[in-house]
Amino acid sequence: MGVNLRNIVNPLKIHLQQLAGRTIAVDAYNALYQFLSIIRGERGNYLMDKDGRVTSHLSGLFYRNINLLEMDIKPIYILDGKPPALKAIEIERRRAAKQEAVKLYIESMAKGDLEEARKYAQSTSHLKDYMIDDTKRILELLGIPWIEAPSEGEATASYLTKINIATDVVSQDFDALLFGAKRLVRNVAVTGKRKLPGKRVYVDITPEEIVLEKTLDHLGVTHEQLVDIGILLGTDFNPDGFRRIGPTTALKYIQKFSCLEKVDNIKEELLKIDYPTIRKIFLEPEVIKPKKEVKWNRPDREKIIAFLSGERSFSEDRVNRALDKLEKVENERSENLEKWF
Repeated sequence: MGVNLRNIVNPLKIHLQQLAGRTIAVDAYNALYQFLSIIRGERGNYLMDKDGRVTSHLSGLFYRNINLLEMDIKPIYILDGKPPALKAIEIERRRAAKQEAVKLYIESMAKGDLEEARKYAQSTSHLKDYMIDDTKRILELLGIPWIEAPSEGEATASYLTKINIATDVVSQDFDALLFGAKRLVRNVAVTGKRKLPGKRVYVDITPEEIVLEKTLDHLGVTHEQLVDIGILLGTDFNPDGFRRIGPTTALKYIQKFSCLEKVDNIKEELLKIDYPTIRKIFLEPEVIKPKKEVKWNRPDREKIIAFLSGERSFSEDRVNRALDKLEKVENERSENLEKWF
């Protein structure tokens, strides 16, 4: 779910090319769920290989990262570790929602309503162990580093921006701001046109950037106060939030009262949640600092083709074309660099 800060943070629309030369810490699970949700067939079914293994995530990881590397954008993928205990309620809620979506998908297919079926199918995505193994394998073959976080992936991704290993966190969720990410970039994993639910209307999906320092200045709050705003709205660790409090009201409360404890009309509700622990999760998160220098390597063409085309039924011609394009760009980049010396 993530915290809903959209109405108060004012994201700036950008082009992917504006990230050239930057290092982005990608919330891996967030990206994977995007790929699994959007990269599907006409009936909402996953892409699969000849043995019935899902490949939607691999397609997204391969082609999206080829595009990023072509633009001289260096990704680091951060995988989730063990979630905090307070996240159990939200995890169970997501599981129940997916079960309901599966039921509605089956009913829609029985009616022959493919458009409705696809809509519900996008809400049924779940990660299996082999998908995580696939993710690590294709990233390594592409020469892209990955880090397994001890807990929340967004927390470690945000930490990487604090210690200047990364410049931006890439995630759809605004939680990275609560974890203290210097910059958050959304809509990187999947861009293009997206159909609005229940309408025959398509909108452009473009990347957007939020700079934490500018956001705090604009709102007139501190990072600690932004976390309190998040708690009022509802986070993964108190998903229900507080009754009748939206982003604008939450901001006004914290601007006026400075912290949760001083907001008079929520005191009874506040006693029902472990807000000190939630604050600590965001302000003092469990993170991991890389033990060695983060490095990117050239893609291993032979092994990529053996994996994607040989094992997972990808078109060898298409994979080769993508790798050819990247190789051409990297060679031109190297030649231009050599001219400076």
